[in-house]
Amino acid sequence: MNNPIQFFVIGILALGVLFLLFTVIKSLLQPKKMDSISKLIKAGKYTAAQKTAKSIIAKNPKDYLAHYLLGKAYLMDKKNELALMEYKVVNQNAIFDKSIPEVEFRKQLSQLFLKFNQQDEALKEFLLLTKLEPTNAENYFNCGKIYESKSRTENALGFYQKAIQYNRRHVKAHAAMGLLLFRSKQYSEAKKEIDLAINLSPETYSTYYYLGKILKENKDYPGAVNAFEKALRDPEFRQRSLLERGSCYMMANSTDNALVEFDRAVKASKDENSQETLFSRYFLAACYERNRDIDKAIEQWQIIYQHNHSFRDVSAKLSEYRDLQSNDSLKEFLTCSQDEFIEICKKAAMAGFSMATTKFESKKWGCILHCIEQRKDDWMSVRKQPSLVIFSRNSDAIEDSAIRQFLDMTKQLNASKAFVCASAGFTSSATGYAENRPIELIAKDKLEQILAKAGI
Repeated sequence: MNNPIQFFVIGILALGVLFLLFTVIKSLLQPKKMDSISKLIKAGKYTAAQKTAKSIIAKNPKDYLAHYLLGKAYLMDKKNELALMEYKVVNQNAIFDKSIPEVEFRKQLSQLFLKFNQQDEALKEFLLLTKLEPTNAENYFNCGKIYESKSRTENALGFYQKAIQYNRRHVKAHAAMGLLLFRSKQYSEAKKEIDLAINLSPETYSTYYYLGKILKENKDYPGAVNAFEKALRDPEFRQRSLLERGSCYMMANSTDNALVEFDRAVKASKDENSQETLFSRYFLAACYERNRDIDKAIEQWQIIYQHNHSFRDVSAKLSEYRDLQSNDSLKEFLTCSQDEFIEICKKAAMAGFSMATTKFESKKWGCILHCIEQRKDDWMSVRKQPSLVIFSRNSDAIEDSAIRQFLDMTKQLNASKAFVCASAGFTSSATGYAENRPIELIAKDKLEQILAKAGI
């Protein structure tokens, strides 16, 4: 009777010993597995490291050290989205210790948030880092940059000042603060900060980016272009500097030079979804549109739309030019050379208004025709009053200020009336101003009909 019980008790004890032995062996092997993942990462064998970490997580989803190492392997393998997912799991659950160093982890996580334009989350990490490393100027500088991007100038200035307090030679903080002071119209203080930054380190080329921004806002476009040229040497600021150079040329009405810079900015892109790349493409399209290379402009708008449906007025631009491929007459009107354009306008003036051209003025945005009325049934040799027929193929809608100028020109020439034909249409203020005045506004739809009637 006792023997079976003894055997049963011995069996239970044996099972307990085996389980305990298994647990001990597993606990001894687990650190070795973790060490092997770290070694694989150091050796650049990221795929193998990921595979090992995943096998551990499959057995124990709450092993946050494995999640951390998997995220680190993804990060080194440039799989940033997967890295961010793992780091979020760690951030929400892990207890930080020597195996998961909190400072290093939060620095990596903050940069991942910035890569995916999650600025609020990145700011939380940088603020935590200012507590973990209260004398590290870089953390305060990063907080300042995010506050500046959110137009919270006072907060940004405060953090830049903190960065300088802990590192008086923090060149980027001096330069960034100089730009903010300039925007606040504190010109002498701004100049001091920028000069100090350049004196501290003439080879910190990012400083010239801030100098360029100040010169640009002061409408010193040649000076700004030169400053941005120096900033190109900093890889972090290269694309932004090309974008700024292009905008300087645009403001100086040098479209061809602007086009070259925006094209360079697009080619310098490392992220098709970044704001810098989208703006580079947007302004490149604007240059193509100004040069009446509409097909290339549409190509850029389509790429932007693929990445961001709501970016500025891209959707409206694509809608505006949607019928261009099927409407040959409007396409010819918008894309032909200036000499061909003048001839098209002469034909359109005759077909649409029975106006024969006696003189023309070629303009960047279109042309102005001096005309007299001419009808087939005219039999009397009567002196006819002149009229103006104005054609615009500018990409912007015509403002009321332009309508005023056209009316003044009509009076000076003693013309009876003016007709203004615009492919981009008119602003509401222009339409309101033209009412009850000797000027007729011809928008896109009616212009298309006139061009078709003229056989264009």
